[in-house]
Formats: sequence, structure tokens, C-alpha cells
Amino acid sequence: MSMAESVEMEDGETLSLHQRILSDIREKILSGAWAPGHRIPFEHELTAQYDCSRMTVNKALSQLAKAGLIERRRRSGSFVRQPQSQAAVLELHDIRIEVEALGLPYRYKRLERMKRRGNAEDRSLLGLSAGPVLWLEGLHFAGERPFALEQRLINLLAVGEASEEEFLDIAPGPWLIGRVPWSEAEHRIRAMAADETIADTLDIDPGAPCLVVERRTWSAEHPVTHVRFIYPAESHTLVARFTPSQG
Repeated sequence: MSMAESVEMEDGETLSLHQRILSDIREKILSGAWAPGHRIPFEHELTAQYDCSRMTVNKALSQLAKAGLIERRRRSGSFVRQPQSQAAVLELHDIRIEVEALGLPYRYKRLERMKRRGNAEDRSLLGLSAGPVLWLEGLHFAGERPFALEQRLINLLAVGEASEEEFLDIAPGPWLIGRVPWSEAEHRIRAMAADETIADTLDIDPGAPCLVVERRTWSAEHPVTHVRFIYPAESHTLVARFTPSQG
């Protein structure tokens, strides 16, 4: 490595220009400064900016593409890739883990909280004949981008302490898992087009395809919660792994 292709850091450690380019671009992507679809400067532009060889730039971009942060298109250049998470269909997963697996900072924002006597729709979703429920709506973020909209009902006859929890610092999913042992779960998966409200919340175009995962859980035959996760379809994949049945 030539001295022209290394820089001296404040602590005296030498950082190669390849590593510096890699770090600079990664930081812009993960901070949200460069959103999905943003065009990365062309190789010759980066070569001039960092005063290095084309090979050094190509090495950094290749590593970013291998990590899934950028997409390289022949004759068009390189672009920030839309992060895509994978969730196992039958797992009660924590969305924080999904987001952090993408290398992005996670944040949860509560949008609405309402304690009420269950209406007909609430009772149908939870499988209840009567009783109070807690309605929660929140938004999960990956970096600066909305990742998933969560709409949840909690049966307060089964989880009375939820009525005192504001859910400002923690999403209701991990809170429930830490307090109520579930014995049975049901998943329903469907597609939908985003209406104007959902599109505005998820920062996508009205009519954009969304993936909807609905889940009900029970504890000792008592319904605990019904939750609906709405994901922009382009950023989420469901995965099921199984083996052949014997017989």
C-alpha cells in the first residue's frame, strides 16, 4: 500500500483509503443521509474525491454490495439498496432483532393508546364475549425510515397490569412475552394495498403493496392479544423452514 492510499487517524492508527471510503459510505447509508435508491457517486468521482486508484474504490464498493448495503447496476452505477428483513413465519419474533440484523438503529414510537370496553370488532379479533381491552398503535423504525406499523389489542382480563403501562419506552410485544407465558399462537398472512393513512404513516405511496401479518396468542386457553403488523412489501420477506413428514 502506498502512503498516498492511507491516512493517519487522530490516535496515530493508519486507516487505508479503502477502509475510509467503506466507512464514509456506510455511515451515510446507516444514518439515513442516503436513502434507499440514492445513487452512490460514480467510481471516477470517488477516485477524484479520495485521490486514490480505481481499484481501491472498486474494492470498497464490492464490499458494500456483498454486505447488502448497495446494489451495483451495470452501466447505471451503484445505488443504496432497500433493506430487506427476513422473519420466520412461526416465530414470535422481536422487531428490534429484525432491524438490528440489518445493521440499522432501532426505535419505537407509540402513536395511540386507548383503554376501552371491547366493541364487536375487538371481541371478534380476540375471541372474547366481553371485557375491557387496551388498543395500541405504534411505529417501528429502522434508522430514520418507518419499518412496520403495529396495531394491537390486549385482553385486560388476562393481562390487567397492561392497563397501567404507557408503552412509551418499550414496544408491547417484548413487554408481553416477558410477563405472560403463551401456550398457543395463530398467524394469518395476507397482502394489502396501503390506504392514504397507512401510506402516510409508513412514508410510502398510496396503493403501494404491503405485507400484513396478524397474530393471536393464548395463555392457558385465555386470549391474550391480537396484533397486526403492516410492512412495506418491498422491505420484508417471510421465511419458513421445514422437513418432510415421515409416513
